[in-house]
Amino acid sequence: MNIVEQMRAEGLRDDLPDFNIGDTINVAVRIVEGGKSRIQNFIGAVIARQGTGLEASITVRKISGGIAVERIFPVESPNVDSITVKKRGRIRRAKLYYLRGRTGRKARIREARR
Repeated sequence: MNIVEQMRAEGLRDDLPDFNIGDTINVAVRIVEGGKSRIQNFIGAVIARQGTGLEASITVRKISGGIAVERIFPVESPNVDSITVKKRGRIRRAKLYYLRGRTGRKARIREARR
């Protein structure tokens, strides 16, 4: 039984918080180097969500050393250890791909008043 069949049998994860596009999140990813495993945090803004169920994925964008880094995470992956919401964003679009062409203050996402 491969990992996808095993996850289908178990159902979807229930340990993840509700988050939306524009939120700043911390994704704790399990990384295997050699024989050792460790957790690496990836903190950035959610610019897109695709798919539903087991195929759901999110695109997270951060600026690291002046260079933009985008990473796509399958939400139901066993390599995603946890997701925590740092900030809620107030946006008016479903996808924030326009942030790719912006830098500095123009790339800011307003914070939601909740």
